[in-house]
Amino acid sequence: MGRVPKLTRADAVAAVRNPLALVAARWTPRPGTVRRAALAALVMSVVIVVTGGAVRLTGSGLGCPTWPTCTEDSLTTTRAMGVHGMIEFGNRMLTYVLCAAVGWAIVAARAQKPWRRALTRLGWAQFWVVMGNAVLGGVVVLVGLNPYTVAAHFLLSTALITVATVMWQRTREGDGAPRPLVGGAVQQLVWFLAAASILLIGVGTVVTGAGPHAGDTKEVARIPIDWETVAKLHAVLAWIVVTLTFALWFVLKAVDAPSGPLHRTRDLFLVLLGQGVIGYVQYFTHLPEALVALHMLGSCLVWIGVLRVLLSLRERPAPETADLPGPASEAALTQA
Repeated sequence: MGRVPKLTRADAVAAVRNPLALVAARWTPRPGTVRRAALAALVMSVVIVVTGGAVRLTGSGLGCPTWPTCTEDSLTTTRAMGVHGMIEFGNRMLTYVLCAAVGWAIVAARAQKPWRRALTRLGWAQFWVVMGNAVLGGVVVLVGLNPYTVAAHFLLSTALITVATVMWQRTREGDGAPRPLVGGAVQQLVWFLAAASILLIGVGTVVTGAGPHAGDTKEVARIPIDWETVAKLHAVLAWIVVTLTFALWFVLKAVDAPSGPLHRTRDLFLVLLGQGVIGYVQYFTHLPEALVALHMLGSCLVWIGVLRVLLSLRERPAPETADLPGPASEAALTQA
């Protein structure tokens, strides 16, 4: 490891004014480092959704009854709070891990040479979504797990996953003007697929808000609607998404589309089939907690899959072809 240059007084002043610029001036990450940082932020955005679901499914939603402290007299959980307090406080602590992952992605993007402003902005967008969702999570606790705020909390987490996925994809591309890889009709079909997926996720939050898992051991208000009826609507929407995905795969094969969109559509179709099996099993077994948690993970993976299909419809030339693989080499890596 090389000697770290001595920090001068001018550097110290610059660090206070713009610490990211100072880091960028003294360190240049490899392209793979930036990609891994973005991927870490994406993984943590999924982890925080799954652990948040575990909080609700174990009845620990009010394990820490106040916010931002755990109790009125303690910042952390206490012995009197029991296991529910530990679970809820543990999920709050994971928010700091998420912030660290997002922060690492921001630093890596800012230090990359040449500097890609759009990539850095995607990192900062994640940071502000995390901050907003942390505040919303506090509101969820303060209003006693109101189901509408819980649904908004999940949807904002989905927005975080969206930005993280886009950033991860952009680390594998350049900043040139996007070039479409498929025709306009195929692009419209994918946008229909994305819209149906958004509707599917939205109705899924209604099923959650009306269902039996209120998130706490005591009586908690639910959305005043028959959850089984909404669950059936959710299943219909799921079949629509599956049908659109299969139709897209068939169309891509017919038009001899590039391997990128074709492979990502295939991957999405497989994830949807797995998610559908879990969904039906949990419905007929009266929503066991473990399957509900697995279904929440599947929901994140489905949305990531949809976004990857959408982003695969175009390519952006890389600024340095020596560092970033082009479409041909990426296809070879995928096949390998």
